[in-house]
Amino acid sequence: MSPLDRSHAETLYFIGNRRMAADDAQGAEACFREALRLAPDFAEAWGNLGFLLARRGVADEAEDGYRRAIALEPNLPQLHLNLGALLAEQKRFDEAEAAYRLAIQLDPHAPAPWSNLGVLLACLRRDEEAEECYCTALALDGNYAKARFNLSYLLLRQGRYAEGWPCLEARVDYTNLTTRLDCPRWQGEPLAGKSLLIGFEYGHGDMIQFIRCAAPLKEQGVRHITLICHPALKPLFRRLDGVDTLLSFAEPLPPQTWDYWTLPLSLPGLCHTRLETIPASLPYLSAAPQAVTEWAARLPQEGIRVGLAWKGNPNFENDADRSLPSLEVLAPLGKVPGVNFVSLQKGAGEDQAAHPPAGLPLLDLGPEITDFADSAAIVANLDLVICVDTAIAHLAGALGKPVWVMLPDYKTDWRWLNRRSDSLWYPGVMRLFRQREMGNWETVVEEIAAELEKFVAERGRLHL
Repeated sequence: MSPLDRSHAETLYFIGNRRMAADDAQGAEACFREALRLAPDFAEAWGNLGFLLARRGVADEAEDGYRRAIALEPNLPQLHLNLGALLAEQKRFDEAEAAYRLAIQLDPHAPAPWSNLGVLLACLRRDEEAEECYCTALALDGNYAKARFNLSYLLLRQGRYAEGWPCLEARVDYTNLTTRLDCPRWQGEPLAGKSLLIGFEYGHGDMIQFIRCAAPLKEQGVRHITLICHPALKPLFRRLDGVDTLLSFAEPLPPQTWDYWTLPLSLPGLCHTRLETIPASLPYLSAAPQAVTEWAARLPQEGIRVGLAWKGNPNFENDADRSLPSLEVLAPLGKVPGVNFVSLQKGAGEDQAAHPPAGLPLLDLGPEITDFADSAAIVANLDLVICVDTAIAHLAGALGKPVWVMLPDYKTDWRWLNRRSDSLWYPGVMRLFRQREMGNWETVVEEIAAELEKFVAERGRLHL
């Protein structure tokens, strides 16, 4: 390799970095590959190429890039950190832990490896070690938001709400909202006679679960509450108590000044919610009576009616674990006599309802559902909902409908706490069916099928 080639490779490397910062992944990758053609021993270029390939989902090539970089420059902690993240995503936990610990050994004062190791240990239920890692990261950098957010998941999963809610505030960047508003963020000041803007969270389920706090705030004297929500939720939330003005985030904000603004997931912390004080009066949502009547005519008129939803939003970080691989996994439920199943699935997996497994009687309503108001009206006509951890679970619970939720063993969401088979957020209507081992949905479905037989028998006795 000539000095000219090396100089050209370094120039390409810096151009690639600029393109990567500008979200031009394709252009950046081309630069790194050309730099490596000129200088095959360019460790940083191998590392950045590996990072881009990992983001593109090309795991094998990404790992090869990282390992080539490490072979050339074994003392760069960022390379081991990135490799650890890739290995953790593939559930190669022992290798990932070793990579993180090596990154820590090379740079013990960097918060990122400590936080990443904490996430890995928390996923493996090694909670005490995970908490120590998060606290170490925050001791090194008290402003390291990722560690604080990751700690919130651990604390909230343990029911340590007093400690967990403040940490959960590290979850998002509020710049987009604050630049559009000329009022302060609510920090718990008295709201009697004041107006409050409640913004939106990313997940539909988050919105449905935590907007329950609006009505209690109104009862405590808030003069006016404005809520911003997803367009698909707006028709449902029109019937929500406590909200005076309802906007979708697709609409421009009106020329109005509020006294304060906040977000739904911030409300439990600001209201000092603890396990024993969760606002859990059900139902707090309702379906429009006319829509309920119209959908009733579309449903089976005899037998037990059970709604099914087997997949969540594929963009959610843990969707591969919380969603079922396919509708086929639920085929054993078809063996329970006297049950008619109704598909509530929208988006990913919706097409599977058109061709259900043999023996699973399933009414495919997905193409006719336009928003959550439709889903609510259908659910109101059902006897039971069985679903994965997605927005339908929160919708059924908020409507006061019996709902059985299938939960993964890996990265179980914090809101379901540890080892509980019920939910304090939806008391009396929600049951939790947890994987006993990672990835094993078969035993969960077997358990649900046995419980469904009991449910059908009990409904039959009540009918008689």
